[in-house]
Amino acid sequence: MTALTPPHGGTLVNLNVEGTRALELKNQAKDLPSWDLTPRQLCDLELLLDGGFSPLRGFMTEADYTTVCADMRLTDGMLWPIPITLDVDAPTAGSLEPGSALALRDPEGVMLAVLHVDDVYQPDRMAEAERVFGSTSTEHPGVDHLMRRTHPYYVGGTVEGLQRPQHHDFTSLRLTPAQLRERFASHGWDRVVAFQTRNPMHRAHQELTLRAAREADAALLIHPVVGMTKPGDVDHYTRVRCYEALLEEYPDHLAELSLLPLAMRMGGPREALWHAIIRKNFGCTHLIVGRDHAGPGSDSHGTPFYGPYDAQELLQQHTDELGIEMVPFRLMVYLPDEDRYAPVDEVPDSATTASISGTELRERLMTGAEIPSWFTFPAVVRELRRTHPPRSEQGFTVFFTGLSGSGKSTIANVLQTKLLELGGRSLTLLDGDLVRKHLSSELGFSKEHRDLNIRRIGFVAAEATKHGGIAVCAPIAPYAHTRQEVRDMVEAGGGFVLVHVATPLEVCEERDRKGLYAKARAGIIKEFTGISDPYEEPTDAELTIDTVTSSPEEAADRIIGYLIAEGYLTD
Repeated sequence: MTALTPPHGGTLVNLNVEGTRALELKNQAKDLPSWDLTPRQLCDLELLLDGGFSPLRGFMTEADYTTVCADMRLTDGMLWPIPITLDVDAPTAGSLEPGSALALRDPEGVMLAVLHVDDVYQPDRMAEAERVFGSTSTEHPGVDHLMRRTHPYYVGGTVEGLQRPQHHDFTSLRLTPAQLRERFASHGWDRVVAFQTRNPMHRAHQELTLRAAREADAALLIHPVVGMTKPGDVDHYTRVRCYEALLEEYPDHLAELSLLPLAMRMGGPREALWHAIIRKNFGCTHLIVGRDHAGPGSDSHGTPFYGPYDAQELLQQHTDELGIEMVPFRLMVYLPDEDRYAPVDEVPDSATTASISGTELRERLMTGAEIPSWFTFPAVVRELRRTHPPRSEQGFTVFFTGLSGSGKSTIANVLQTKLLELGGRSLTLLDGDLVRKHLSSELGFSKEHRDLNIRRIGFVAAEATKHGGIAVCAPIAPYAHTRQEVRDMVEAGGGFVLVHVATPLEVCEERDRKGLYAKARAGIIKEFTGISDPYEEPTDAELTIDTVTSSPEEAADRIIGYLIAEGYLTD
């Protein structure tokens, strides 16, 4: 492991090993316990190995984790706002002790690095959420990941890297910190302002970045995140093609595009500090920080998780220590009477302004409506339309949820017939009982197994939807967070319609053709939904149907009507 000091920025950690040391680690691997890295851990490891997370030399020990959560500092006093931890399950944690080693592997089993264990500890994740995110609400995507998708134990220690995680897309744009510093030096750039983004860029963003470069007297680095972003974001393949198209609109020799394999936490002000440290490691001297930088927006009650300029205020407090300057920017708005963009705080109250929100842009893409040239460049629109066709050309999933005996399967079968009669798309029916028989026969009915079964259904539905087909799913799906996971999976590639078949429990028991409720009441069947296990009624269903008052045919017709009204089907 070495430390490099290229011409831009501070000392850069390089945790990759070669030659004899690499051979030694490979030879030891057969005797080491292994851990298959999650998508977030893969992103973190890549930035650890290449120095993007300098000065870190591995995953945080409990001492560093504690001080970072509490004070945004490592134990040596250096500013660092976000915990970088390796979470593992209980069996893996039980196989480790201080002084042992853990082979870190990608999903295909390739060993990427070895972690030399300093400690294994069980964190207080609720306290971590409150300190790092300022919230314990799972409506915050960072909190949701921490509370629902993070393993219960953390392993701290230094890392030695054998090879970087492999990428086969946009390889010429995936520059390491050292490579990007060298690129800046070859251009003669000694002042570089970075623009962080996880969304496609439009004319307002171009104007903002041009102004920032002029204000800082610097060149521009467009440095989008292509690791993990907020659920529901545009996929990075589409975004990168949009960035490449936009790059043609900048003056020659002003801007560079490079991709950042970061797993965002959506941590608002703390994350803004983190982004600044990372960009300094990549050789930048300035960072653009705009409104609600790295924030997840608002909760279901419309309350923002962070103030619009909290991130700017926090960075301002630490400017001298950071060693990278902030370029603050307000929201840019379009002035149609003058055909130009301006910061919102410079626009007179009497001026006419125009804007298109992210929601409106998505609606225009869904309906095929015009996207005006004052908002974005035609080349960007073309790229967005390639992967976001109108709803009438998209795949979609109709996902039923309800108690056993509520009528889900009957309605799903009628709906299947009506959709096949209309034609135009392939259709996949994923009935709960049939999936249990053919896809999940080895699973029981514990909460863990029920969740796994629903995730499998969601995965198949998402694949069918992504390829332009229709998936009709009819499981019980009793848990709200698992239904949300399925929605997130499906909506990444098409439409999702949740149908709550809200037949009352007493009616379901009366219908009990299989005798399941009777067995559950007698204690013969354990963990039975509605009797000995909860059913969490959805609050986000697009349609709610009560089969006491609706026949299966009427219910299916109502769903068809909804799909037509929303543009998925045509009359």
